[in-house]
Amino acid sequence: MFRLEENRPGAEMDLALAMLRAWLAAESIPERRAERAWLKKISPICLPMIESALRADNAAIHCPE
Repeated sequence: MFRLEENRPGAEMDLALAMLRAWLAAESIPERRAERAWLKKISPICLPMIESALRADNAAIHCPE
């Protein structure tokens, strides 16, 4: 999330992959209820950040300065 906030190239994909890996790990072990609860709280924050960064990247590609 910090890399995305700093507008680092590729940060949106890195965050998306990290979230996906976290979901897979949390689902694979039943004792990881705390991780699942955290992911349910953080995902609604991360997903709009990723989408916004992707839209900004697409806008920059289609409308170069």
